[in-house]
Amino acid sequence: MTPSDKTPPLARRQRPRWIYLFAVAALALPMLAVAQPRRIEPQQWQDIRHGHQRVYPVTGHVATRLPARAHLVVRGNSRYWFADGIWYASRGGRYVVTRPPHGLVVTGLPAFATAVTIGAVTYYYANNVYYRPLPAGRFEVVSPPAELPAAVTAATTTAQVFVYPRQGQSAEQQAGDEYECHRWATSRSGFDPTQVATGTMPPGAGQQQDYQRAAAACLEGRGYTVR
Repeated sequence: MTPSDKTPPLARRQRPRWIYLFAVAALALPMLAVAQPRRIEPQQWQDIRHGHQRVYPVTGHVATRLPARAHLVVRGNSRYWFADGIWYASRGGRYVVTRPPHGLVVTGLPAFATAVTIGAVTYYYANNVYYRPLPAGRFEVVSPPAELPAAVTAATTTAQVFVYPRQGQSAEQQAGDEYECHRWATSRSGFDPTQVATGTMPPGAGQQQDYQRAAAACLEGRGYTVR
């Protein structure tokens, strides 16, 4: 009889059960860890505007080095870096999290940027910064658009336009086309929904309808379905 044959029959039958329970517990531990909410560190803040739900370092936080994917943006004599929705500026050999100036243009936004539509214009939002889409996949930092004032007509506040690409246009191309058609429709109608949204132009139902018709015609001419 070998040593293993001396093991009582009952013990031999129970051993696989304990091994199974141990394996289940080992697999469950990583799942429990994932289910835990993300901890907000003292130098972080959680951005919940527009349902964004992202965590960023606070403005003024100093990093000793940039993320590997940081993109350099130069404006005049100033140099900025952009990565994962976070803007950095150099300071004494280190990099401080900063607010980008309006008019700064960056190529590409992170996929988690939130689209915010005001009137007929779509902005993108991330880390308390609003961006206006430009042609060629570029995005411009703009001042925060104001919420639509109560005086805006019901048509302005409730009308919602959906644009669908018919020719396989990319999201970046569609954003550029929508911006170009917005500019063209504004020049044709004399109505700018972005200025109405910020309160610098009074609402006009007739002009708004002209704007919407012009914008829809422009987009349909570029291969989109507008509904």
